[in-house]
Amino acid sequence: MERPGEIKGDVCTAEASAGPKEEKQHVSPEEPLPTSPDIQPPVKTLGPLTDADVVKLRPCEKKKVDFRDKLYLAPLTTCGNLPFRRVCKRFGADITCGEMAMCTNLLQGHQSEWALLKRHESEDLFGVQVEGCFPDTMTRCAELINNYTDVDFVDINSGCPIDLVYKKGGGCGLMTRTRKFEQIIKGMNSVLDVPLTVKIRTGVQEKSNIAHKLIGEMKNWGVSMITLHGRSREQRYTKLADWDYISTCAKLASPVPLFGNGDILSYEDAMKARETGVSGVMIARGALIKPWIFTEIKESRHWDISSSERLDMLKSFTNFGLEHWGSDTRGVEKTRNFMLEWLSFMCRYIPVGLLERVPQKINERPPYYMGRDYLESLMASQNVEDWIRISEMLLGPVPKTFNFLPKHKANSYK
Repeated sequence: MERPGEIKGDVCTAEASAGPKEEKQHVSPEEPLPTSPDIQPPVKTLGPLTDADVVKLRPCEKKKVDFRDKLYLAPLTTCGNLPFRRVCKRFGADITCGEMAMCTNLLQGHQSEWALLKRHESEDLFGVQVEGCFPDTMTRCAELINNYTDVDFVDINSGCPIDLVYKKGGGCGLMTRTRKFEQIIKGMNSVLDVPLTVKIRTGVQEKSNIAHKLIGEMKNWGVSMITLHGRSREQRYTKLADWDYISTCAKLASPVPLFGNGDILSYEDAMKARETGVSGVMIARGALIKPWIFTEIKESRHWDISSSERLDMLKSFTNFGLEHWGSDTRGVEKTRNFMLEWLSFMCRYIPVGLLERVPQKINERPPYYMGRDYLESLMASQNVEDWIRISEMLLGPVPKTFNFLPKHKANSYK
């Protein structure tokens, strides 16, 4: 039973401190307050006294994510949509990331841009990637993502090579604007409850690598993981990725995990990549050409997948697409267009059973060849009409006026 003078709110009065049998201490306004350690001065408060106005309270500590020794499906513009990521999860991808979202479009409330941040329940380790060039907008964007989406990490795209992004100072442009880059990372980190990661290239010019200079700085700025694509902006996707340079950067980044990215199309490529000392590998075009690469890496084998198994994979994508975009006319055509974008990459795959030497290399142009059955030959075709024919097997005939041109005009074979 409470006694008068005991704890009220969060404050202990003089009467409680003095004990029930002692006389009350009367202090006149003119007299100095008692200095005895046993007697506390009376304090009047309205409600509990807190330090919320002094110290910013966070709802939780920053989430910890163990990125090491995982297979990371790269954020792929256009092709890295939710249905495609579901296909890759089935084949064994560990980490998935949404397509690159433009910071300004997110802040303007574009529904199509916010849709890129949607996560499927099968994606157990999922992040989103944002692109921007100003600290204030990127920080506000991170705050919105933190409050309104369900993600495990947020990634800054500082590796995008396209002119539209680079000329505004975003993407690869951030690598040469270190002051802005630092402000963006620190600002986003201050409002996020999940880890902040960064994706970079070796540099802007082909023979002038600058990533190693940035990595030391980024460790101090507070990034939780770095992904390095072993090519410069000028190279785009031509020439081979520089895995020797990635190895050097991995040592500099320690203890921050660094993932390597570039030219991985087989489990042998992945094994060689892991020998460089990276914490894990990110797979981009390799996953578009053969999504079952994740299974190959985990099982250390070459999978001579049949054309019927690949058609079953496309059936799964079709079902996932109709579930995601809808089964009305608009949803069907969206599913078809994204499937055709994917087929523009998948046609580069050469079945293991037909190779003169194993494994296939990602930057070698596939020769024209006849498959072991009609469907395998159809899937190997680089003719748009044949891709459309495959889509018609799954989604029905296209409208008479239908036309398709792939968005990705990759120059990886030049």
